[in-house]
Amino acid sequence: MTEGKRGAQVKYLRQWRRHRLLTQSELADKAGVTKGTIIRIEAGGYMNYGNIRAIAEALDTTPQQLLAGPPDGYVEAAGAA
Repeated sequence: MTEGKRGAQVKYLRQWRRHRLLTQSELADKAGVTKGTIIRIEAGGYMNYGNIRAIAEALDTTPQQLLAGPPDGYVEAAGAA
């Protein structure tokens, strides 16, 4: 996790989203953010702490777990981008 004035960088958001079998649009809808926000974060952008809480709740995890690393037992599928 990288933190700064802009918020935090969540390096494993894509893995968490895929682990929960959600599309970017589905996660955005559940979290109350735009699909563009999810795309930007997955591309390495920063998100504010309010969005971290909302996205963590939508993923049925805690902000701390979301920031710490990929979900337990997550294995990237071959050829997944």
